[in-house]
Amino acid sequence: MNKKYCLLALLSLLSPNPAVSQSLVGDALTRAQARDGAFISWKEHLIDDPTLAGVPFSGSDGLVMADLDRDGFEDIVSVHESDAEYDSAEYNPGFIPPPAGHVRIAFGTADPDNWVNITIAEATDAPAPEDAVITDLNRDGYPDVVVAAELSHLIYLQNPGANAREEPWPRLILPMTQGRGSYIRVFAGDFNGDGIDEITAPNKGAQSPGPPDYARSTAVELYQLRGDPLSPEAWQRIELGHYSIPQNAEPVDLDSDGDLDIVVGTRGEERLVFFENPGNGSLGFIEHAIGINGARLAGFNLEYVDLNGDGRLDIIGAAGPNLAWIEQPARIDDAWNANIIGSFRPDSMTGFEIADIDGDGDIDVLAGSYSRGPRTGDGEVDYNDALGRLGWFENPGQASANWVRHDISRRKRGMFDKFIARDVDGDGDMDFIGTRGNSAPFDGVFWLEQVRTPNPVPAFQRARLQESDEMPLPQ
Repeated sequence: MNKKYCLLALLSLLSPNPAVSQSLVGDALTRAQARDGAFISWKEHLIDDPTLAGVPFSGSDGLVMADLDRDGFEDIVSVHESDAEYDSAEYNPGFIPPPAGHVRIAFGTADPDNWVNITIAEATDAPAPEDAVITDLNRDGYPDVVVAAELSHLIYLQNPGANAREEPWPRLILPMTQGRGSYIRVFAGDFNGDGIDEITAPNKGAQSPGPPDYARSTAVELYQLRGDPLSPEAWQRIELGHYSIPQNAEPVDLDSDGDLDIVVGTRGEERLVFFENPGNGSLGFIEHAIGINGARLAGFNLEYVDLNGDGRLDIIGAAGPNLAWIEQPARIDDAWNANIIGSFRPDSMTGFEIADIDGDGDIDVLAGSYSRGPRTGDGEVDYNDALGRLGWFENPGQASANWVRHDISRRKRGMFDKFIARDVDGDGDMDFIGTRGNSAPFDGVFWLEQVRTPNPVPAFQRARLQESDEMPLPQ
């Protein structure tokens, strides 16, 4: 073993509290192990990078995957706000520069390190795009894309078909969404069983909400399509409810009755709401509060899985500085009890994804944080500030017991908003595809390769020679 890594391991063992060791997180020897005893570390690979692409995108956020060109390989749709700081609540052409933003596709190939990247929408078509969803709305067999833009509308981008890499994507900005606030998330699901997905989207009211925005309510919306998705008249807007800064409207069969419900999260109220699908082919949802004992969840990112094996979906989400899971009760309107998974404190808990990382048959959680310093330079931040972090939480087997945190990397800059679990390299263990913002010029799309070795190695191999500074854990 390399002498440097032997020394790091010795220092770690001698530290009275390894959690506050001053070794750099990514350079520290991994302690995580798979079920077979192999040690788990991670190698970063770039998929879409502004320097390599020659396209000035940044502020990378949403991420979704599907085989868009039907060549047998999954492709990635990613959205990039491309702002150094939040601009304003609304775009005003007379007072601020035209908004930036990029919607990008990385077309997959047989080689997980070879992606063909293109832009399908930018600037005023996609001003500060925050999220995207893939759904075949014109039913031609080629998946289309709908994007939520914070400045500020929903836009439908129609897949041109087999030549999706070369041809322009026809588009429609949904006219009833223009100038109405700030769309932060977008989802698709067939709620009425007619074979055509509806679109759900929370409107948080302003790109960067201030105190006046918390004091007012804005809509969680559902869009029903009847006809050609490129025709403005084919879209109907339905308001589900009004909340203080709603930031989620996710389709999920929460009550396990065979149809899709909707879970809403609100930042201003720090609570979750459940819209029950009546299952009769209508869109007349029934609203339920999700009362939580022991935590408050704002619901920006949520995952759904039966963690305690009782046959009911539980919910994983950020609860203040912690990652928590709330247990669905036998009667869905009773209190949901909260269980803490872990924390990145003082780093935030932003994006996460569930998967069996260590191959032991239960669900673990990969998570990322949101750095709070400058977006275009490392600035005067230190290890006690909120920085950009990657790590994962190992399920102890009984989800209400203590989960084990394994740190991967901690850099001065990084916003890790979204991850998708995939065995990217086909070697039988779980890798992750993710986006990174707050780090220009290091923003973009990447994948984390899970590496298994017989002996401990450094937890993280970065893709770039020049990077935001790697940092130790906080004291």
